Amino acid sequence: MLTLEQVMDDHTALTLEEKAWLVHLVEEWSLLADLSFADLILWVPDHDDSIFWAAAQIRPTTGPTSLDDDVVGEEIAYDPEHLVTEAYLSTEICHSSSNSLQAGIPVDVVAIPILTNQRCIGVVEMHTNQMGVRAPGALEDSYLEAASLLAGMVRRRQFPIEGDKPVPWVSPRVGDGTIRVDIAGVVTFASPNALSAFRRMGLTGDLEGEVFATVTKSLLGHQRQPVERPVTSSLTGAGPREVELEGASATVRIRVLPLQDESAPRGLLVMCRDTTELRSRERQLVTKDATIREIHHRVKNNLQTVAALLRLQARRMSSEDAKSALEDAMKRVAAIAVVHEILSQAFDSTVHFDDVADRLLRMVGDVATTGGKVRMVREGTFGYVPADVATSLSLVLTELCQNAVEHGFGRASGVVWVRPRQEAGELTVEVVNAGEPLPADFSLENSTSLGLSIVRTLVADLGGSFELLAGEDDLGTVARVRVPLI
Repeated sequence: MLTLEQVMDDHTALTLEEKAWLVHLVEEWSLLADLSFADLILWVPDHDDSIFWAAAQIRPTTGPTSLDDDVVGEEIAYDPEHLVTEAYLSTEICHSSSNSLQAGIPVDVVAIPILTNQRCIGVVEMHTNQMGVRAPGALEDSYLEAASLLAGMVRRRQFPIEGDKPVPWVSPRVGDGTIRVDIAGVVTFASPNALSAFRRMGLTGDLEGEVFATVTKSLLGHQRQPVERPVTSSLTGAGPREVELEGASATVRIRVLPLQDESAPRGLLVMCRDTTELRSRERQLVTKDATIREIHHRVKNNLQTVAALLRLQARRMSSEDAKSALEDAMKRVAAIAVVHEILSQAFDSTVHFDDVADRLLRMVGDVATTGGKVRMVREGTFGYVPADVATSLSLVLTELCQNAVEHGFGRASGVVWVRPRQEAGELTVEVVNAGEPLPADFSLENSTSLGLSIVRTLVADLGGSFELLAGEDDLGTVARVRVPLI
């Protein structure tokens, strides 16, 4: 399916600023669709302004659709009698003279030109299904009046408001609850859902006839405050457009939109949503997240304590073999501790493994050598790795780097390169050194090395593959690990 950006890039001569405005409009035009009970189509002019392309489309959630098919990508070509062409040329909002039939359904059509310095950059076409139109009532009248004002604001590029973007998963929509406030700040209409939300906050009377800012602030009390920002300016339409109110027993998120006609302000349209349960769940998630991070922090502390005890024990050993074994165990425990330290700082389902790898490389470079100086260099990025893979991968990386230092250089100096890359859902890591080559009779399957055995087992558990190869020109070694991440 074509996107708005693709249609504009392929067919129009609009400027970057004009394209950005139309994208912003489409991000928020669901408000106009719901208030007018209408399907909306955005038409943009071709390089030849006798041709118009359907660039975006939306259906209302408050009423039946009048367009069964998606029209994005279709065109209107050289049709001077089409309502879109009429609106484009006249730069005025145009209405169909009578209900037209679309698939046997009477549909009312309105075309709204979008003007920039009296130049039309697009047309919003509104299709209202008259067969399924809602019976007239206070709610419908209020919606349609607001829709008429909003259509004029779209024409004059006063909607959407610059810098004001809703949060898709939490911002109130028309059906969640709607309040109309006149120029004096008095509520003239409140939908049943809006009234219910305010009743949960503690309202005992009616909203209609009350000063909106005053009655809303009275419900907040003195103990609980808005969770985001002060609301005084927001409630009058002068401040931030969206704010969350927390009363004694409920939380309500409101979105305030100033309405205006060509000459003067016409009050406010307020949408509200009861977010009590949503905020309760978010607090539970925050608590759980904090608990998990604290667990990782304590695991990290315990592992570091174990590593310190192993180090102390190693210092007391007279046997070099026993001392080496304890030091190896200490490094493995410390490698696991690094992962838990990262998770304790920002727990998520994935880990930015570059941070883990860089700490491990510093640790191996500091303690693995007994003679010369070995540099550990990372070339490339690990990217994000699932948390359940990160612990095993940290051990694998530690073992391979330590093996590259001890068996590749011994007491000499050199460089170990770690080259990770992600591709097609698979992580490939190469640990390369230019030190001593592999013995001629070396076989990974017959190796008795504990470190290599650990690597083989962990990689197999991750469903990956591990190979140890001679370097270029039989110089040094290349340890290559492939691990699926999906």
